[in-house]
Amino acid sequence: MTQPPEAPRYPLEGVLSWNMNTRCNYRCSYCTQQGLGDREQWARDLPHFLTAFAALPGDWEIKLSGGEPFQHPGFLEAVQGMAAAGLRVSVVTNLSAPRAQLARFAAATAPRPGLLSASLHPEHTTTERFLEKLAWFAALHAGPVHATCVATRALLPSLPAMRETFAVRGLTLKVQPEKRDREVIAYTPEERALLCSLGGHNDTGTIAPNLEGRLCWAGSRYLVVDHRGQAWPCYPARRYRQDPLGNLLDGSFMLRRRLVLCRYDYCNCTVPQQRGMVHTGRAPCSPDASS
Repeated sequence: MTQPPEAPRYPLEGVLSWNMNTRCNYRCSYCTQQGLGDREQWARDLPHFLTAFAALPGDWEIKLSGGEPFQHPGFLEAVQGMAAAGLRVSVVTNLSAPRAQLARFAAATAPRPGLLSASLHPEHTTTERFLEKLAWFAALHAGPVHATCVATRALLPSLPAMRETFAVRGLTLKVQPEKRDREVIAYTPEERALLCSLGGHNDTGTIAPNLEGRLCWAGSRYLVVDHRGQAWPCYPARRYRQDPLGNLLDGSFMLRRRLVLCRYDYCNCTVPQQRGMVHTGRAPCSPDASS
């Protein structure tokens, strides 16, 4: 008899990933957003967004990303408003913002600090300069801090030593597989073995997580919202324009009220995986596996 999928425990704190703008001051050769036609869009009605976030049921963390969120002209205003509303605020950033802005972010989020995930892009900065700035910020910030780096073929051989350099400073560097046309590139078995030794995608233990058929709280305690207010249960749903949850700004938004079965054989949403919103049930990372 087939056993029913294990149900993950209801998360007490939900997470909303807000892609608040498409603008970015970097143009990386491996960027997954380089196909966007307009890189100058941003959320404009900030008070309306803040009201919608504050109205979400229960406790929530708002995870800001873009583009580069510090490029949003109202970024710090939004952070301060969300913090005043009692929301936890996290950010995914390339860490290029001036130190004065980063310090203001740390101060504004101190009462209920979230995560700062800093993406290292060697095409635009040196590891030494980036690491020094991240260590400086970590000393200011009350919440957790880590770094990420895309494992391009050219960079992959140097990543083990780079991780050690970060570890010496008490910082974590996570790797992310390179993607083209929404899919992980065709790494060789040797390259996959190295990726596995580095923890796979964001330390999930896999290179391209397959969660199809597993119960998940996405759409209920996790969602993705774009700069227009359109909401999706997760990044794969947004990618394929499936299962929209409506718009937070026009009254059509509605959260799911139950667990659903994941329909995706490749899920790059690490928040639900790392916050216990879905049981990965993963086998050990394999360099010979297709996912």
